[in-house]
Amino acid sequence: MNKRWSKIIEIVDDKKKVNVIDLANYLNVSEVTIRKDLTRLANSGILIREHGYALKKDDADIRNRMSAKFSTKSKIAKKAMEMIGESETVMIGAGSTCALLAEEIAENKPKVTIITHSSYIAEHVTSVGNNTIILLGGVYQNNSQVNVGPLVDICAREFYVDKIFIGTDGFEKDVGFMGSDILRSEAIQTMSESARQTIMLTDSSKFQKRGTIVQFKPFDISTLITDNGINQDLIDYFKRYRIQTILVKREEENN
Repeated sequence: MNKRWSKIIEIVDDKKKVNVIDLANYLNVSEVTIRKDLTRLANSGILIREHGYALKKDDADIRNRMSAKFSTKSKIAKKAMEMIGESETVMIGAGSTCALLAEEIAENKPKVTIITHSSYIAEHVTSVGNNTIILLGGVYQNNSQVNVGPLVDICAREFYVDKIFIGTDGFEKDVGFMGSDILRSEAIQTMSESARQTIMLTDSSKFQKRGTIVQFKPFDISTLITDNGINQDLIDYFKRYRIQTILVKREEENN
């Protein structure tokens, strides 16, 4: 996504509702351009477009979570994409930064095959590009738009890939990376067993939060891609676990 779209998402996320005229004035472009931008973003499911306005989506919706820290997450996603070969097969978990990675792949690496349990990622990627998508079957969770349960486990075990990209809901030292839903946590744990490298994508704000379920111990992660808002003591901590830590520059955002 271009920088103007990123800025629109940040403004809508901050103000909840904003009109086209204000957006055009703030970004110094025409109202026609803003309307086209809003149509594109609404079609991607990131915001809601009403006559003359753009509205933030419900907090429970994954596409709303994509709007939080959007510019920083986009940088993390772009950096993650650099690790993927032109014709590689990768696994991608659910979550907002993972969804942005899938979009980057669709726009830039059409020969990459994506295996995921996220129906949102599967649907969105096919609308953006022509990648081969393998959607792992299971019980559908409407709020997160992912498949969970024993069928995901059975399907995931049929594959083995070099890399899986995952997200997290929080972190605590000597506990690990944490999730907030037991079924989603179990699904991503099983998927990671079918990959040689587990790569964590998360903005630094998640290190100030904790979930309710331990998903991964620090030694389960091979690479962490985050932003430079992370504390140095955590960087040193991950180094002791031989986790490669890659930093992108954190954007100053409204949220």
